[in-house]
Amino acid sequence: MYEQIARNKRRTFVMLAAFVLLIAAVAVALGVIFKAGVAIVPIAIVIAIAMAWTSYFASDKIALAASRAKPADGPEYARYHNLVEGLCIAAGLPKPRLYVVDDPAPNAFATGRNPKHAALAVTTGLLAIMNRVELEGVLAHELSHVRNYDILVSTIAVTAVGAVALMADLGMRFMWFGGRSDRRDNNDSGGLGLILFVLAFALLILAPFAAQLMQFAMSRRRELLADVSGVQLTRYPPGLISALKKLQDDQAVVHHATRATAQLWIESPLEREDKTNPDGTTTKGSWLNRKFDTHPPLADRIAALEAM
Repeated sequence: MYEQIARNKRRTFVMLAAFVLLIAAVAVALGVIFKAGVAIVPIAIVIAIAMAWTSYFASDKIALAASRAKPADGPEYARYHNLVEGLCIAAGLPKPRLYVVDDPAPNAFATGRNPKHAALAVTTGLLAIMNRVELEGVLAHELSHVRNYDILVSTIAVTAVGAVALMADLGMRFMWFGGRSDRRDNNDSGGLGLILFVLAFALLILAPFAAQLMQFAMSRRRELLADVSGVQLTRYPPGLISALKKLQDDQAVVHHATRATAQLWIESPLEREDKTNPDGTTTKGSWLNRKFDTHPPLADRIAALEAM
């Protein structure tokens, strides 16, 4: 376990460096598009470092705001608080801040930069359909992410992916709606200007996919490890197994989830599979969400736990 925690911390710094380089590359591409010249390079580096710094210290607030999570205040959340308090005592963790997302889709996520600055959020749908042992299994899974420092890696990735996508979108919009004269200027400036312009255009298209792939590569294995760690914490595998089966049977998606925040949740909150509607029609799931799925299939996770 301690080796896994140390490995996650090392991966955090590697990932931060990779995202700094990617953000800097996108900023340089924007400099080419806006014809800022070589002066954009130090500016790009400063922007990338500032975004990485923001990702480290403010990513939990960004993730909670993006999910529209609210503090879990009030007597209706007493069971939620009691289960988390008991699990934190067993795991030797400080109690995280608790939030609720008003959404009928059952799901949950943890965020924060370390156990002392962690937050845990569950949807109202999860609280509604899970019995006590099932909810305990889900909360133990999320607290395992906190204990293993998975939340730092995941939450930084959310902010970095969003920053890359925003910068790329800004450049693309300028090119299509305001960059016609710049494209003519690049054509007039010779082959080098045109090559740089094409490379910048290609980078703006590919950068969001590169960021998504980086996020995708680090998240799937951590879900399996959190399942196992959560079961070790509760010492009752049927609780989490039953919870995962309920998640598997429920086809609802979280309304305010995005591909940037998808890896935070215990189960992908995005539309992936075909869904049968009450009127008998079928809604096709998203091919892109399936290809960039940040979670292993629930059937595989259930089978792994049943084999323990």
